[in-house]
Amino acid sequence: MSIKNLDTVKHATGTPDVEQPWVELGLKADEYARIREILGRRPTGAELAMYSVMWSEHCSYKSSKVHLKQFGEKKPAVGTPGTDAMLVGIGENAGVVDVGQGYAVTFKIESHNHPSYIEPYQGAATGIGGIVRDILAMGARPVAVMDPLRFGAPDHPDTRRVLPGIVAGIGGYGNCLGLPNIGGEVVFDSCYQGNPLVNALCVGVMKHEDIHLAQASGAGNKVILYGARTGGDGIGGVSVLASETFADGGPTKRPAVQVGDPFQEKLLIECTLEIFKEKLVLGIQDLGGAGLSCATSELASAGSGGMHIELDTVPLRDATLSPEEILMSESQERMCAIVEPGKVDRFLEICEKWDVIATVIGEVTDGERLEIFWHGEQIVDVPPRSVAHDGPTYQRPFARPSWQDALQADAPTAERLKRPASGDELRAAVLQLVGSPNQADKSWITSQYDRYVLGNTVLATPEDSGMVRIDEDTNLGVAIATDGNGRFAKLDPYTGAQLALAEAYRNVAATGAKPLAVSDCLNFGSPEDPDVMWQFAEATRGLADACQILGTPVTGGNVSLYNQTGDVAIHPTPVVAVLGVIDDVNRRTPIGFAEEGQLVYLLGDTADELGGSAWSQVAHDHLGGLPPKLDLERERLLGEILIAASRDGMIDAAHDLSDGGLIQAVTESSLRGGQGVRLVVPADLDPFVFLFSESAGRAIVSVPRSEELRFTEMCGVRGLPATRIGVVDGDTVEVQGQFTLSLAELRDAHTGVIESLLG
Repeated sequence: MSIKNLDTVKHATGTPDVEQPWVELGLKADEYARIREILGRRPTGAELAMYSVMWSEHCSYKSSKVHLKQFGEKKPAVGTPGTDAMLVGIGENAGVVDVGQGYAVTFKIESHNHPSYIEPYQGAATGIGGIVRDILAMGARPVAVMDPLRFGAPDHPDTRRVLPGIVAGIGGYGNCLGLPNIGGEVVFDSCYQGNPLVNALCVGVMKHEDIHLAQASGAGNKVILYGARTGGDGIGGVSVLASETFADGGPTKRPAVQVGDPFQEKLLIECTLEIFKEKLVLGIQDLGGAGLSCATSELASAGSGGMHIELDTVPLRDATLSPEEILMSESQERMCAIVEPGKVDRFLEICEKWDVIATVIGEVTDGERLEIFWHGEQIVDVPPRSVAHDGPTYQRPFARPSWQDALQADAPTAERLKRPASGDELRAAVLQLVGSPNQADKSWITSQYDRYVLGNTVLATPEDSGMVRIDEDTNLGVAIATDGNGRFAKLDPYTGAQLALAEAYRNVAATGAKPLAVSDCLNFGSPEDPDVMWQFAEATRGLADACQILGTPVTGGNVSLYNQTGDVAIHPTPVVAVLGVIDDVNRRTPIGFAEEGQLVYLLGDTADELGGSAWSQVAHDHLGGLPPKLDLERERLLGEILIAASRDGMIDAAHDLSDGGLIQAVTESSLRGGQGVRLVVPADLDPFVFLFSESAGRAIVSVPRSEELRFTEMCGVRGLPATRIGVVDGDTVEVQGQFTLSLAELRDAHTGVIESLLG
């Protein structure tokens, strides 16, 4: 852009009536009017670009923040382990918790849904890259990633288009970084047709003293942009794409998807960690959604002064980029650091060593404005907080949907849906369930990820939670699980969100780790739809209430709205990540039945609860009724029992009961450990309910005979129902009096499903 045609602050002041493309940039009329009010004039083109991306739904949380504040208002009280362990909470790049022995762990889950639909490989790959940089920016070394995924119908052509690319993108980027992928989920449902969900989690480790925050302070300190050159890819990418629904016609805006380079990111990681080690930075921010607009405004807003930027010094891949495009670009593998003048030379030396481009693009000022210049001409003069933190706040109207009562009334009763009754019918139902896409083995997907690189992976998919060792001398470790059932949340968003938390909490406890804290990714349809907004309000209320009761504070996360095609929204899908700590990873508990003769116990109560269940979906393609009832105090008790039993050597295997019920868990434990099991249906339960119910607050465990008395006494004293239902034995799964299935038959049904569907 020539200086002659540059829209400077001076020019904007003198031309108040110039037409501007605020509608095309996604701003509403009242938002544009507010920008003019803040500035006392019309915005320049560069200012308009900054406000448009920073006030987008994805960056500003303008529709959701009135509900998200509950996570702070209802934070568990001081004295609960999770709250006492929290070192950094909501508002930073990621939450940080104290896990003992001087270590801090940071973790966060985010979405990259819309970009992954348009360009599956790059959308998913850059989702991994972005969440890794969030963790890096906190001062931590990233140590593992996870990926909860949702796709449309497994036999739909578009699923065949997006799934292989998304999986390849996650694996390609994460494997090149040398980060193990230790868990996640893969769920198929037609509601995600045309709107897959690609959520990405990263966990990192550091010492307490290494925590870094995103803030710019100290007049005269330098602003350094380092990493990849800025290009035209991702202009308005995640910030704009994630704030729109897709039209019925399908993919649009291909150029808006970012392009990743994992090898550049690996260099950036190692370079940044060396910079941290030498204590060269005062504040740091990764460049993700909204690019330089976000990094400069957030650093200045969180600091104690203003900022002066010379935008023409930014290293470019494309010399034709305009100032507006440079500010909006979401090119990957870039960071922005605040460095004292006396440390700049050493900072640049380290960057040169790692072949990372680094450029001083400005400095912190003692004023209160973010000022950006282009070849000496001022193109931005704004209060940084107005861009980064004081954007619009909407009280979106919401109301219980008119169809909700009818949906809940359509319960999967025995009268409504035919249930298997005979042994042969039950046997056929089991094979149908374990061979269904959602319950089948996912190793075709997970085998594309390196789960054991770095050598500290203790547990990984298909275990209940991923677990990594963080100290090789003491064997201190952390476990992470992600869960979310959109079918439950569609039936009752409040309870559905709580069930997601409860399942992730249970999965972490089942491996022997103590749950500490939560990160969440809230995936919903358009906030402009009162039905969707009611779902969102109920889900956030439910999650905040449950976190308060379980003592697991929300440390951060992400909201992804506008997940719908036309006027058809996805199921409300709150995905919840729970992080736990284990003192000695050698005491972890796997899911596999590995020792013949051990006793199998069912923990918790089983009721006729099949609303939203896997059986109702697989056998009847039905969704209706109510999700399982939830007793959070029972969940806490179950967790305490599982952790104590693991720590004290009372159990050798444990598996939570969730999707698919008891028979799904037994199948997975038997196939994982290579041992069969003989089961007896409790006298007070119908065989069908025993096998397929999805009642919450339950787990199965295998108990060595020598530990049976100690284990059952502990359960009895604590008041947790523990029912002996079988013994590990042979090479079949036998339900006495009903049917027998060989492990070979189960394995044939359970494996090879995903690859056959994808052709």
